[in-house]
Amino acid sequence: MTIYPQQGAVMSKTGTCVFRVWAPERKKVELIISSPVQEQLTMLREEEGYWSYEMPGCPSGLRYHYLLDGELHRPDPASRCQPEGVHGDSEVTDGLSFNWTDQQWKGLALKDMLIYELHTGTFTEQGTFQGIISRLDDLLQLGINTIEIMPIAQFPGTRNWGYDGVYPYAVQSSYGGCQGLRQLVDAAHAKGLAVVLDVVYNHLGPEGNYLPEFGPYFTDKYHTPWGSAINYDDRDCDAVRGYFLHNALMWLDEFHIDGLRLDAVHAWWDSSAVHFAEELSAAVKDLEVRTGRKKVLIAEIDLNNPRYITPADKGGYGMQGQWCDEFHHAIHGLLTGEKNGYYEDFGEAEHMAAALEHAYVYTGQYSKHRKRRFGASPKNNARSQFVVFTQNHDQVGNRMLGERLISLAGESAARLAAATMLLSPYVPLLFMGEEYGETKPFSYFTSHSDEALIKAVREGRQQEFAAFQTGKDVPDPQSEELYKQCVLNWKTSGPMYEYYRHLIALRKGRAPLQNDAPDSMIVHPAYHAAVLSFERHAPEEKLLVLLNFAKEEQQCTPAPGCSLKKISDSEDINWNGKGKTAPDEVPVGGSITLPPLSAVVYEMI
Repeated sequence: MTIYPQQGAVMSKTGTCVFRVWAPERKKVELIISSPVQEQLTMLREEEGYWSYEMPGCPSGLRYHYLLDGELHRPDPASRCQPEGVHGDSEVTDGLSFNWTDQQWKGLALKDMLIYELHTGTFTEQGTFQGIISRLDDLLQLGINTIEIMPIAQFPGTRNWGYDGVYPYAVQSSYGGCQGLRQLVDAAHAKGLAVVLDVVYNHLGPEGNYLPEFGPYFTDKYHTPWGSAINYDDRDCDAVRGYFLHNALMWLDEFHIDGLRLDAVHAWWDSSAVHFAEELSAAVKDLEVRTGRKKVLIAEIDLNNPRYITPADKGGYGMQGQWCDEFHHAIHGLLTGEKNGYYEDFGEAEHMAAALEHAYVYTGQYSKHRKRRFGASPKNNARSQFVVFTQNHDQVGNRMLGERLISLAGESAARLAAATMLLSPYVPLLFMGEEYGETKPFSYFTSHSDEALIKAVREGRQQEFAAFQTGKDVPDPQSEELYKQCVLNWKTSGPMYEYYRHLIALRKGRAPLQNDAPDSMIVHPAYHAAVLSFERHAPEEKLLVLLNFAKEEQQCTPAPGCSLKKISDSEDINWNGKGKTAPDEVPVGGSITLPPLSAVVYEMI
């Protein structure tokens, strides 16, 4: 593995702090100490454009920034703490003194995860890491074993999804900072919960982004939706690759995080002989060996390209798994009938059948939306490498009004979607609140301080949704009231909640898919345009799952060569269903009447 110099203010066990920053085009860089004393210290120029200063006896909490060429006062690009926000001084933090109690924790493999995505600010009224800690027992009761936290790198203000972060190394101060995050991870591990962190290595937000003033962190070789691309392969890219590589290792090692969800890796433009994704995967594998703990990399990819999750020795980049948007699109298209945007490629039962069988829907066929052939088959990849969902922050929050699936399609459809996801052979991910049928929206929100940027964001949202004739105004993302409307109601009881608990227990306890053998999951062709079925096989048990995506009753005659005994029905009155359910027992060759928008599970006897 390539050894890159580590940036930031890094404390040693002896109390010495090494300040290092990359500024290759600067003639002079000075370290400005603002508290507890005021000093101006000249930094030493090192090779490849780095500058450093070694300070013995450095106190934790020391405030500082850098002075570039005697003109520009700027915070540390690798700051661990920004107590005064994105424009204020940086602060030295000492992570070595934290008293970890998770020495016996060894992590979880991706195949064993049942993930719950949450946003720290809206997950609880407190909007902090301590707020998350207060709800960990509720997630355990539900059956969750992994939480996935949306980005927490320091962003402008206190209200943000986190994808506008501008200090990848700093933990958002209003959430509880570095200490609060360590307390959360330690508490989660004590309860047997893994922690995955969402990180953004494809762009930085606009406000407080001072990286270009230090060096060529960005390149105009490629265009991205956020402007210039991160410089992974242009001149002077080594320090940039090191900057993000060390950041990933910091979360996984120093903060004991179990895995990273990597935002939009398709925007990591890199033509190097060793792609940054492969280099990161190798570094994380080295960390696993050194620590004896399982670490997971989950890539978000807008490409049906299995190369990212194929081992390096087989020509891939070696990541463990990926978010699979097309599974969501297939369910959403069937249940809502929406055809705008990328949904024009979905909406038929055949799309859902493909998603159940392959995770990807498009594996080389023509896409109307993309106007080209799209995707490749993941036939050589394990099903347990794909994370699937019926909702997530993107698919809910990027809607104009932030509506959840239950608000768009109703309770029956929401139960059907939950069963399709949780009984599939893939790794399921719940979006906070869906388990009890939360109807409050999850909208896009910000709290920028730059008036020109605020205006631009407002106008951008209005233009984005100008074609949607809803009769409603586009919400103002800067509105604090909009943010408050997104805070969860929190219910740990009720029919929907109990149905989710039932499905999770069913997934874990009845015909569990303990391996990725091809015969452990059999998808049948659609009975007709609306009914799908698949079998879950384990050594001691076989289950048949029937899914009716139609809004009317449907007749089907399964032919498994055995009789059937019902163990789950989404329209049962216990789950607030309509009570008109499929038959409890079905003889060999018998016919089944499926209720509208229902999921029924039979034991194959």
